[in-house]
Amino acid sequence: MDDADRRILGYLQKDGRITNVELARLIHLSPAATLERVRKLEQAGIIQGYMARLDPEALQLGLLVFIQVTLDRTDPGLFDEFAKAIKSIPQVRECYMVAGGFDYLIKARVRDMGAYRNFLGKTLTRLPGVRQTHTYTVMEEVKAEAGLPLSI
Repeated sequence: MDDADRRILGYLQKDGRITNVELARLIHLSPAATLERVRKLEQAGIIQGYMARLDPEALQLGLLVFIQVTLDRTDPGLFDEFAKAIKSIPQVRECYMVAGGFDYLIKARVRDMGAYRNFLGKTLTRLPGVRQTHTYTVMEEVKAEAGLPLSI
């Protein structure tokens, strides 16, 4: 991957709907060469897809919470069960197995605190092996970057 590829990735992270002609103009390559580079980045799996960023408030999903989850035991089978179950829950936007004082860190979006209480009581705490949760409610999103930092 060279500088031109990094510039392509940077522009695509900012605007996935940019035309190939405009992208080519910005990186100072021909449209054909630019398109070929984008296709190679897609085929290599570096570009994994394109998507629209949506306004959570407009979609009544304004409450953002982070939840620490501790399981009742550290067992590979339980980790697999938990991971399989968490992948099917639409409110869960991200979930990471972490090292440290708890097992998983979850990022979830819901309508409001009532919806969160329902989600916690009827869904999250009923997942396989959940022993304890700690919730952190986001008061203000200070920075939320969707892209990755690229050295250009």
